[in-house]
Amino acid sequence: MNISAKIQAADAAAEIAAMPLEQLNPAKVSRFYDDTIWPVFERLRREDPIHFTPDSEYGPYWSITKWNDIMAVDTDHEAFSSAEGITLINQVAMAEQEKVMGFRRRGGAGFITMDEPQHGPARKAVSPTVAPSNLHNMAPLVRERAGQILDSLPIGKEFDWVDLVSKELTAMTLATLFDFPFEDRRKLTYWSDMVTNQPGHGPVKSWEHKGQAMMECFGAFQELWDQRVNAEPAGDLISMLAHNPATRDMELATYQGNVILLIVGGNDTTRNTISSSVYSLNKNPDQYAKLRANHDLVLPMVSETIRWQTPLAHMARVATRDVEMGGKTIKKGDRVAMWYISGNRDEEVVDRPNEFIIDRERPRQHMSFGFGVHRCVGNRVAEMQLTIIWEEILKRFPEIKVVGEPTLNWSAFVHGFETLPVIIPYKN
Repeated sequence: MNISAKIQAADAAAEIAAMPLEQLNPAKVSRFYDDTIWPVFERLRREDPIHFTPDSEYGPYWSITKWNDIMAVDTDHEAFSSAEGITLINQVAMAEQEKVMGFRRRGGAGFITMDEPQHGPARKAVSPTVAPSNLHNMAPLVRERAGQILDSLPIGKEFDWVDLVSKELTAMTLATLFDFPFEDRRKLTYWSDMVTNQPGHGPVKSWEHKGQAMMECFGAFQELWDQRVNAEPAGDLISMLAHNPATRDMELATYQGNVILLIVGGNDTTRNTISSSVYSLNKNPDQYAKLRANHDLVLPMVSETIRWQTPLAHMARVATRDVEMGGKTIKKGDRVAMWYISGNRDEEVVDRPNEFIIDRERPRQHMSFGFGVHRCVGNRVAEMQLTIIWEEILKRFPEIKVVGEPTLNWSAFVHGFETLPVIIPYKN
């Protein structure tokens, strides 16, 4: 962190400490963008772990910031529903999107926005594609492609790690999972960015631009559906949906929601953890030295990065009835944000949570994949890609050197990197 960033962080911490508690809005996007969000969650965990924000761009909402409380909400799908969407919804942005794009997708993300009993069968329709046996069969291809990506990188010249490595590996894997035309794989990255950004951020120029991109995406996946539903069942995600009794007759909006869920879910966790691992190891050179000395630490390093980064900062639910938590009453119909990014730093559960430690005793002790029936269906895909890319990195490069601060996402949901400038000084 450079001097100006340190000053900015200190000023933000002082402002947050002095602010009346009821005025704290944890979802203020600018704090995520400039990486000054941490004092907000530290204060809430300490003073008000079940926190109500009465007025914000997202409307009123509750923030759950401690590990055990988050787990209690996440595992109680009867009291906390996903059917009204799984993120905090910017009301102004939603109104603009509805006006320009002509529709309002309330849930908007397929089976993840279903409650039981509909959720389970729909989720199971795609589960075989990401089952351990299928991933075992995919791993050699992922490894081959990871090697091709790394071997194409410039040596001794600055480049953007996010673009040339993180985006490229996830696009290749997503194209394989969808059996999407491989030469068009970066369209998947583009569509994911168009979904998760608002005008002026990422590639989104306007609401009209976003609408055009979504129509292009839905059109391409409608063609895939039409091809797969009339063909013999296969192992890709679209064929699974087209031939499974639980999903083959789903409404068009539900199919489109599933497409968005699978594109974004298959993109953001892996892509941002690949970038964060390089950045975090550079900021903690003692941990990078440990990894270079012991390649068996790759998998625990991956898990620690997933905790440390928390690629999706929150998930949201809506209370189906009045619920008492921490001496507060969450009313029926209230929106509740589970801040995974805060739970992963809970001092009462995680030892030395603000330190990046790649050889923790329990490396998979994190909540970045969620809990309960909505636990991330693709978590093993993410871990496979991340493990393989680092195994291949360590074969080739003694060091990947970060040469500037990253540009972060403008989002309180996707917690990740737009750019990360690096240099690879030399190869093995």
